[in-house]
Amino acid sequence: MILEWILFLLTPVIGGLIYGIERVVRARMQNRQGPPILQPFYDMFKLIDKRAMIVHPTHIILGVMHFVTLWIVVGFIIFGGNLLYVVFLHLLSTIFLVLAGFSVRSIFSHVGANRELMAIVAYEPILIFVAVGFYMINGSFDISVIRSSGSEILPLFLLFLAFLVIVPVKLKKSPFDAVEAHQEIVGGVEIEYSGVFYEILYMAKWVEYIFIYALLVLFAGDSLIFATILALGVFLVVNLVDNSTARIRIDSMVKVVLTLGLVLGGVNLIGLSFV
Repeated sequence: MILEWILFLLTPVIGGLIYGIERVVRARMQNRQGPPILQPFYDMFKLIDKRAMIVHPTHIILGVMHFVTLWIVVGFIIFGGNLLYVVFLHLLSTIFLVLAGFSVRSIFSHVGANRELMAIVAYEPILIFVAVGFYMINGSFDISVIRSSGSEILPLFLLFLAFLVIVPVKLKKSPFDAVEAHQEIVGGVEIEYSGVFYEILYMAKWVEYIFIYALLVLFAGDSLIFATILALGVFLVVNLVDNSTARIRIDSMVKVVLTLGLVLGGVNLIGLSFV
């Protein structure tokens, strides 16, 4: 229990380290030096030191609730809560961000919020399919039960592939980074945040990394070695694809993700129903 509390409390720090390592890895893939691993934390202290401009209190509260709810979601995974609750609480955390985007008048913020909504349409059914798949194998949504069983990547292989499809969407990586699309929407949902409040959203991205990889390693069951190999393998593949592909349009992203994800996940669930 002590280890779980340590992991929970250090979730943003661990996420920041993963984000820093990722930036170094991407730089090496592009044959450049890149920033130091601790650069995200240097950015954090720089942002905290800047003056915060507040549009209105609701905008700030919604941004903070996005971060806090996402952190609680990771806590549910760490402490072995209900996987279905995890999926829907994660949805709630994203809805807070969407509402924050719509709560201000900036057109860029509205565009970013709309794209976040379209991303939800793309990945949320896949997350539900994954939760249902684990339930059909274990007879429970309890993450502690799922984690204590053996590796379930073979009976859930198609669902695993469907989950891999949504990883770039959640981490905002090419070819599915149309939600962020910094070349087009100038910050999107985050544009009206500044100072320490922008830093909160910046840390929320780190927590999102932990959320995705914590779900990923559930496919490894109780094997720590396999979980480590799985996480490292996906980490490298996602960044390799991100460095070698171009972003596609948001509507194309939704079509591709839903088509691949629902077909793969649906076939897997139908197959499990006959076992």
